[in-house]
Amino acid sequence: MAESRTRLGVSAFAICVFALALGSTGVRNIIGWWGFLAAALALVVWGVVIFARERPERFRWYRLPSPIYWFLTLAVLSIAWSQYRLESVLGVLAQLATTLLAVVLAFVLTWHEVLRTLGTALRYLIGLSFLFELGVSLLIREPVFQNFIGPIPEEKPSKLLMWSRDLLFAGGPIQGLVASSVLFGFIGLLGLIVFGIQLRAGLVRRFAGWFWVAAAAATILLTRGATVWVALAAVLVGLALALWARRLGPERRVPLYATGGAILAAALGLVLFARDVVFGLLGKSGDMTGRLETWQKVIELAEQRPWFGWGWVSYWAPWAEPFASLDRKAGIAVMSAHNAWLDVWLQLGIVGVLAFAPIVVLGIWRAWFRAVDPPRRGFGPPLPYATSALWPFLVLVALVVQSFTESRLLIEGNWLLLILLAVKTRFDFALPHRDTEPTKLPWRRVPIASETGPVGLTR
Repeated sequence: MAESRTRLGVSAFAICVFALALGSTGVRNIIGWWGFLAAALALVVWGVVIFARERPERFRWYRLPSPIYWFLTLAVLSIAWSQYRLESVLGVLAQLATTLLAVVLAFVLTWHEVLRTLGTALRYLIGLSFLFELGVSLLIREPVFQNFIGPIPEEKPSKLLMWSRDLLFAGGPIQGLVASSVLFGFIGLLGLIVFGIQLRAGLVRRFAGWFWVAAAAATILLTRGATVWVALAAVLVGLALALWARRLGPERRVPLYATGGAILAAALGLVLFARDVVFGLLGKSGDMTGRLETWQKVIELAEQRPWFGWGWVSYWAPWAEPFASLDRKAGIAVMSAHNAWLDVWLQLGIVGVLAFAPIVVLGIWRAWFRAVDPPRRGFGPPLPYATSALWPFLVLVALVVQSFTESRLLIEGNWLLLILLAVKTRFDFALPHRDTEPTKLPWRRVPIASETGPVGLTR
């Protein structure tokens, strides 16, 4: 019973961390910035307590991927040459706190507990977001503005200030609790990956599994985000390649890697030379909603300090230079470069990019082989593949594809997932085979408990 209570507390902690990190904007709208900071601090303290109590036997500092140390050390050192020193201190503290939570989750949760708690948090975010949008459409019947924005100007305000645009019954784009169709659509994509894996692996009841798969798909459809559709296409390609790799085995994958390289080259060619056509099919402009202009300004600024950047800050500080005069969209200061790689170059220079890239590349590399290599115990025959071994690779594919049009990979929920998966694939080599998946049995197959033990039921 004590162990059960302990795991329940760990799971509750993980769900709270995922929900706060992925739904941060909604939390800030509900309880304000100070409430959000208090909740984040409480979770950090809670995480430290859990880590000290659990004392994971496998934890060693040297088991953390080295590039994480490189990147964080550079971010801390950048305070010394930052042009916005106070903001850099706050940004570094936020980065360290998020990294700490990711490391705690990686070491105190099993692979299946990560999947289950992430799925639970995504269900809360998607379900509550639809209830919120439904309430706005039925009860308020007009757009709702974000609570932490401040006074709304009398003239026609920018949609960037809106928490909900009251478009649920108009077919979207809806913004959910996170006040952004792009962010909510990406939560839907994460949900589609996680819920689909849980359903296919039998980790949830079929009715509940299909319901949440449908809810995640509806989220993607109603947010109408072009970048989310591109990320979904990349995830489907990654899934197809992973399933093909499983069929081929480790010795016959040369054609697969050649095909993957050709697909990647074709995708790059479409983006570079047929961008207007591709995004036109998705109902978007070829400049990706003004991102090209922002990227050009970021590049010009980064070239002034190419090697070590202007100093780490994560979210831009629009009241401080050089961000104050860098870019504005619809009268609102831009808060990021809308490209994680350009943001790292701007803030930490080329050296920062060289430290950041291995976190991503090695994480995907390890997740790929965990997903496709036959699980073995010793020198015996391979064990049955586990469906659940696929989700870390698919989530990382989605995160990386989104990183080229958004900077969320560097902050909050996306950084949490990146570090968690980078760390866990580095040290946790638990065999991902089907026999270890905690499947949910239909009630007719659940054994009846008796005094001498469970009695199996026949079909």
